[in-house]
Amino acid sequence: MKKPLSLILGLALAAGVQSAEPPPVTALPSLDVAAYMGTWYQVAWFPNRFQSQCVADTRAIYRQLPNGQIEVANRCRLADGKIDDIIGIARPAGSVVEAGQLRPAQLEVSFLPAAVRWLPVGWGRYWVLRLADDGRYAVVSEPTKQYLWVLSRTPKLAASDESAIRSQLQQLGFDLARWQAHPQTGSAEIAR
Repeated sequence: MKKPLSLILGLALAAGVQSAEPPPVTALPSLDVAAYMGTWYQVAWFPNRFQSQCVADTRAIYRQLPNGQIEVANRCRLADGKIDDIIGIARPAGSVVEAGQLRPAQLEVSFLPAAVRWLPVGWGRYWVLRLADDGRYAVVSEPTKQYLWVLSRTPKLAASDESAIRSQLQQLGFDLARWQAHPQTGSAEIAR
């Protein structure tokens, strides 16, 4: 029996959609460095081994240094209620800074002691994938999609923002089964 051409084309298109690879992860084409500085609350993430001690209240404070690098001061609450701090450095990764814009929005971050940061190891990729038009949230990852951080200028992300971010990440092929909300208690003790 002969099948109609529209049925054959429909089946072919459906098969193509199912086997299509998600687009590669790309950083934003540019990032206003000065506007990105300040405090960011980690509201969701893909858990990782180097932050496994952090159970709540994780935040990062970014400060631009005179040499063009960025100081990254991370702070979180441990299971025993104590506060954990670490300070690192971020630098452009194959990017250029022109008129205050990082092009593309790709950094490398290291929390190694300053004396050994010259080594070619210990630098993690930090790509800003999404940034709300008004800067209220940012989505950070890297090309392998192994790491993910959703950052917000406030301790709680709006439900509509979370939904939009999840949808975008799903389209990019992120494994959202790994997504975990990260609690922010609003404790003044953790503030700097």
